[in-house]
Amino acid sequence: MSNYTKFKSKLTPESFRILSVLSGLLILMLFFSITSQYFFTTNNLLTVALQSSIIAIIAIGQTFVLITAGIDLAIGSNMALAGVISGMLMVNGYNVFFAVLVGILSGALVGFISGVIIVKGDLPPFVVTLGAMSIVRGIALVITKGIPISGLPKSFQVIGNGKLLHIPIPAIIMILLTVIFSFILSKTKLGNYIYASGSNLEATKLSGINTNKVIIIVYTFSGFLAACAGVIMASRIASGQPSAGMGYELFAVASAVIGGTSLAGGEGLIIGTLIGALVIGVLRNGLNLLSVSAFWQEILIGVVIILAVYADRIKHRKK
Repeated sequence: MSNYTKFKSKLTPESFRILSVLSGLLILMLFFSITSQYFFTTNNLLTVALQSSIIAIIAIGQTFVLITAGIDLAIGSNMALAGVISGMLMVNGYNVFFAVLVGILSGALVGFISGVIIVKGDLPPFVVTLGAMSIVRGIALVITKGIPISGLPKSFQVIGNGKLLHIPIPAIIMILLTVIFSFILSKTKLGNYIYASGSNLEATKLSGINTNKVIIIVYTFSGFLAACAGVIMASRIASGQPSAGMGYELFAVASAVIGGTSLAGGEGLIIGTLIGALVIGVLRNGLNLLSVSAFWQEILIGVVIILAVYADRIKHRKK
């Protein structure tokens, strides 16, 4: 038995998966460190953390949903709605805390309604969240008449642009949410029920667990986290954009799958998703430093996603 085989046999499947993704991230960072003198600088690494934070936050919610064998395609629209609602309230004189709270609750409400429709209507999550994506985007466009909300207060802009001990506040929020939701998933009964629902829904129901409630909760989590990301984005660009978040569903799914979450359900870790989001962030940052066209970046990220899904499929075939 080789040393590598001995080492692998001592690790749990989850630990080996996380180590593999982390190794990929480090190799990617090493590559960009060699090819660009600007990559491995403190300012650039903080920029990567800042750029990755929004993707990581929405990907945490998507991870919960994917573990139940579902998918949330309304994430990007939820981001836009939360940003414009918060912005409109602030422009109309409401204080920042209240406006942010209402914006985030709007996202949680959208997630809750999606979850209810999925379980009560016995409809596929893909169809329900695809419809929600269109409806919520439409609401954001209607209430703003398609015009971005500008003139947001300076105190609001601190959320997306401020720093605490030289660390960008969005990165701090990302870490806090990672810790909280990782704890929920790995240390609570709800986390066990989420894994069980994704592994075998019918068996979980027969064991007496209210799987409908579990599924509604995960979609509410996803909506809540998408709204948090939407508020951070609105703060960063000092504007509530009804078109914000377009295509971010792709990044959320990509981060989760790269981080080891299975599209078949029943598997996934928040720490893996965080590393997956950092992979996406490093890739985009590094390609920008190398002056690679944004069009080619989209192609490359698409290839990475397909490879990650293919690796997941191969893994399940071996089981």
